[in-house]
Amino acid sequence: MLRAESGRGGLVELKVTRWKWYGHDRLYANLPDGTAVGWADVRTGDITVLVDQYRDDVFAVLTRHLQDSPEPVLPQEAPEPEARPSLPPLTPADDLSTNRPGETLRDLLATSGPGLIARVVSLLLRRSTEWDSWRKGLAGERRVGAELDRLAHHGWRVLHSVPLANNVDVDHLLIGRGGVFSINTKHHHNKTVWVGDDSVKVDHGKPAPYARKSRAEAKRVARVLEHYCGFPVQVEPVLVFVGVTDLKVVATQLSVRVYQERQVAALAPLSGVLTAEQVEQVYGVARHRQAWSRA
Repeated sequence: MLRAESGRGGLVELKVTRWKWYGHDRLYANLPDGTAVGWADVRTGDITVLVDQYRDDVFAVLTRHLQDSPEPVLPQEAPEPEARPSLPPLTPADDLSTNRPGETLRDLLATSGPGLIARVVSLLLRRSTEWDSWRKGLAGERRVGAELDRLAHHGWRVLHSVPLANNVDVDHLLIGRGGVFSINTKHHHNKTVWVGDDSVKVDHGKPAPYARKSRAEAKRVARVLEHYCGFPVQVEPVLVFVGVTDLKVVATQLSVRVYQERQVAALAPLSGVLTAEQVEQVYGVARHRQAWSRA
């Protein structure tokens, strides 16, 4: 762990974590809050700086860890190019960029939701129903969607309600120079939330597998994007909590980014992961409904 000047007169520690997935092997340099400021490819030795403020420290700590790595850093021969799978021309019916936040839940309420009489009876009896959960989820996705749409001014591409197979969807996808983020929205009005490595507790209740499911969703998204893009696409899972009174995240929880809805603006300045051309390529795949039909 390396102590580095924070630029504000204090000291921060860069923690190095290793990430292996589908043949990729990287070392990430992270701030104490888990924000990645740089990474190194263990096999090639290439170092990428994500936050220029920490450039010297990223190179210092990652170079040291690369030298200490038990696996040798060797140049790799370029693989033979393979024909990349292609998608049919995009039609208005398949263009997901027109989806509004909560589109899937909105359609579900319109087609399967209660009628007026059922809503009145439930209200009079103060009886909680599955429809209430859908409406609360829709409100949460709208609030987070509005925050994410503001990031378009910083060059980010945003998609909402990306449909996967088996009648599930990705609440939001954020794509930009700072990478790809699979965002899962959870609306817990006036509740306290504790986030651990694999589970989440709401008001000290029964653990829910939000973090584990977010990681699985991100891997699912990455498989689709890499299949059509033809290059590695790292997808970071994000949990965004709406309406909570208190949010606590354990220090060891670094695999999922965790925010309240107003905090997603912290993603705006991230860069250094994708080129402008790659951003457009990933977005072109992600917005095509047929790319996700078997995901």
